[in-house]
Amino acid sequence: MVPEIKTVPLLQLASGDRLSLQVYRYVGRYPGKKIYIQANLHGAELAGNAVIHEVLAGLQTLDAADLRGEIWLVPLCNPLGVNQRSHHFATGRYNPYDGRDWNRIFWDYEKQVDRSCLQQFAQTHLKASLATLQSAYRHTIHQQFLADQQQEGQGGGAPIHHRYRNCLQSLALDADTVIDLHSSSNDGLTYLYYGGDRHLGAALFGLDLAIQLDRYDGDAFDEAFIKPWLALERELEILGRSLRFDLEAYTLELGSAMQMQPDSVERGVQGIQAYLYEKQVITQRWTTPLPLATPQLYRASDIQRYYAPTGGIVRSRVSLGDRVAQGQVLCEILQVPKGGDDYPHLMEMRAMQAGLVLDRGINQAVNEGEYVLALLLESSTESR
Repeated sequence: MVPEIKTVPLLQLASGDRLSLQVYRYVGRYPGKKIYIQANLHGAELAGNAVIHEVLAGLQTLDAADLRGEIWLVPLCNPLGVNQRSHHFATGRYNPYDGRDWNRIFWDYEKQVDRSCLQQFAQTHLKASLATLQSAYRHTIHQQFLADQQQEGQGGGAPIHHRYRNCLQSLALDADTVIDLHSSSNDGLTYLYYGGDRHLGAALFGLDLAIQLDRYDGDAFDEAFIKPWLALERELEILGRSLRFDLEAYTLELGSAMQMQPDSVERGVQGIQAYLYEKQVITQRWTTPLPLATPQLYRASDIQRYYAPTGGIVRSRVSLGDRVAQGQVLCEILQVPKGGDDYPHLMEMRAMQAGLVLDRGINQAVNEGEYVLALLLESSTESR
């Protein structure tokens, strides 16, 4: 298959240069789902671009008859963030103009309307078929999105983060599955986030860890896509109709910031291939599949973060993926006291509860109160 390639204008810089997105669209011979995959929403999180490159190469070995529906791929989806630098370090997590997190700015239909609108829609369409219900709700979301865009375009115009989010979300609003490829902003494992009760879909990626977003983290791309559908499912449940839309959103976290770790890239590629195949989006694989894991399932609310109780230099840290016991030393912080005659000394930071080391701060020089590491609490592991 050969993709359709489209260049989407994004915004114009003060220099006159124009930023744009490159979209690769594969269309199958038969109708089916739309799968939307993007990478590098945060500027330092690079590995997803390598994953998209490998997926592009794999899809080109298939025939149009092997694809049902469409697959859209958008690498380097945030050129502003990708190009942001401080000395040798890529930053790009926050918009330097207004300080906003690039992945906490997205338009969420559920937040734009009163709950009464959802209740009325659910009541009106209570007896409709699943296909009719889904089509009508998607149309309602899209119309509200267009109306809000039109309103923003009047008068004084829209701020940069609105212009950016509108462009990016317009590509994915009609998708059936959204897959957002990230990495840790620090030093992290490879795992997956998912919204709602989509743990069966999350398992198809075959990663070791899957974390349910059981609390709202604030206008992230995947959350903004799936939340309106979860809200409608709840309203229908209240009215006595239990259903689940075949719509899903995932964030793949592919290792550490500013790196393309080969294992994380390979696991991302294999996970996406497995998901597409099991969902019958592709009927042939482009590579021999690797053995996939059955993920341990956690909740986002069970991530326990540790912050430096004092300023200093972090040393002797536990390793990523280590399982630690309550009371075990997580790291030592080398303190150099000022204003007295004390010598430098080490302070131990110990685990408050048993857990799995999920993520570690990339900078080992910390001010008091800065992030050090995170654990997934072992007591929260669930099998479903």
